[in-house]
Amino acid sequence: MGSHIRINRLIPGLFALVTALAFTANAQQKVGPSGNPLPRFVAMSASKANMRTGPGRQYPIRWVYNRRGMPLEIIDEYGAWRKVRDHEGEEGWMLVSLLYGSRSVMVRGKTRSLHADPDLSAPIRLTAEPGVIAEIERCRGLWCEVSMDGTSAWIERRHVWGVYAHEDLD
Repeated sequence: MGSHIRINRLIPGLFALVTALAFTANAQQKVGPSGNPLPRFVAMSASKANMRTGPGRQYPIRWVYNRRGMPLEIIDEYGAWRKVRDHEGEEGWMLVSLLYGSRSVMVRGKTRSLHADPDLSAPIRLTAEPGVIAEIERCRGLWCEVSMDGTSAWIERRHVWGVYAHEDLD
């Protein structure tokens, strides 16, 4: 019986500690040498880009990407090189000239319906297969408005990769 009382007394304290740590982490976001926040999402500007094992041309090529506009997450910086992570969790280094700050997302999971408004009951405007890349127009709450081939539609944020869970974009 005594152990239950101790646990019940610890739970509020643990909750307060976790909340404080989360607030501190958000308030003190890391900034890279470029002056930009880390981590952050970008898109691939080139139609072909090499991901290397280290920050330099002398390092072996780990992957070759052939998808202009593909979202990547920058997780570190070293000179003209950016350490990136792709939607499958693969990490490596790319030249900054192969990336741009414009944002895109990749549909994940299964075929998704994109709606005319940010509401599941709104008419379906587009359907997208997993791996389809779309440009972000804006994200608010649980939804992102994206554009594919000039058509705008809304998709639930949880069905795309390339935007953070609580990030608002305009």
